[in-house]
Amino acid sequence: AMRLQSPQFQALFTPGLRSVAELFEKKNYELRIAGGAVRDLLSGMTPQDVDFATTATPAEMKEMFTSAGVRLINNKGEKHGTITARLHEQNFEITTLRIDVVTDGRHAEVEFTTDWEKDAERRDLTVNSMFLGLDGMLYDFFNGYEDLKNKKIRFVGKASERIQEDYLRILRYFRFYGRIAEKPGDHEPTTLQAIKENAKGLAGISGERIWVELKKILLGNHVNHLVRLMYELDIAQYIGLPLDGNLEEFARVTKNIHNLCPKPMTVLTSLFKAKDDVTNLDLRLKISKEEKNLGLFLVKHRQELTKAMGPEPLRPYQDFIMDSREASTNSKICELLKYQGEEHLLREMQEWTVPSFPVSGHDLRKMGVSSGKEIGAALQQLRDEWKKSGYHMDKEELLSCLKKL
Repeated sequence: AMRLQSPQFQALFTPGLRSVAELFEKKNYELRIAGGAVRDLLSGMTPQDVDFATTATPAEMKEMFTSAGVRLINNKGEKHGTITARLHEQNFEITTLRIDVVTDGRHAEVEFTTDWEKDAERRDLTVNSMFLGLDGMLYDFFNGYEDLKNKKIRFVGKASERIQEDYLRILRYFRFYGRIAEKPGDHEPTTLQAIKENAKGLAGISGERIWVELKKILLGNHVNHLVRLMYELDIAQYIGLPLDGNLEEFARVTKNIHNLCPKPMTVLTSLFKAKDDVTNLDLRLKISKEEKNLGLFLVKHRQELTKAMGPEPLRPYQDFIMDSREASTNSKICELLKYQGEEHLLREMQEWTVPSFPVSGHDLRKMGVSSGKEIGAALQQLRDEWKKSGYHMDKEELLSCLKKL
């Protein structure tokens, strides 16, 4: 048996958790840390959020918390067996052990159990199916710890059964592969076979759920390998990706972008050949307006908007930003530079402050230009001169330039 006593584990014992543990102990209900948090703790990481599992039913938990005067937060999780209690300014999400009775590939109907192994059995991957007692004792029914140490991603039990319970698990498999596996291509053939046979099931999963997983895959490791696999296993078409995705460009761009913290959409756009590909993705996944605009922008400008030869390589990008006069253009240009793998230019761009045009209509009126039409024309001419100077001319220089004009 393995006992965890790491500093990350010790750090979980806040006043809130100590109080929760005491309540459960008094009532003789078992309480353990479950799922992803266990995986993170065993990897030496601090978990983002911690889920708990218990033998107590939701009704028993409610009764226990209410009589202790603990505030419950209604998170609609109750019908799945989840109660959220708030102690010492901290929320604790605690779920009753359960068995999935009926599943339709999207949601499950559950019944409660006190059998820890039965609960572990309905979880997706072995590395996500472990429990950790509050004394640090590990409960691991499916060799999850072994798999984690060997960086293996495996479904609990039969892959096809797990996938048919919720087809989104196909993408979760990819996501955790990109997070945990050491090298590309280390899959069990039977797992890939099960994924291929069940790929069509993804058609019934909502776009929002798919997009959440896909974004994480795009920012993880082995992304080039995993997206290629999506095409080989016939998944791509069911999740909004183009049938003839540009895999060569994708391979090139994922190399470019490796350490540049791109947005998921920047990575994904390299698969796209035309703006229809962005529109179709949006129809299937309901991406945000900002994501859609970024995709369209990259498809449109990735080829012709490139660095200048000579001493001012950034000039074309700067000119583009100045001409567009939109606040969001700056961040789009930065994503374009990542896409193009221009690491040095990206750094320069991030340090560059957009200069503001020094002359106003007010200045021209003072010089005796009165009609609105003339002012507009003069300002445009001065703006062009200013641009030619690399945005260096100041107000004086520009106005004396106007006299000459």
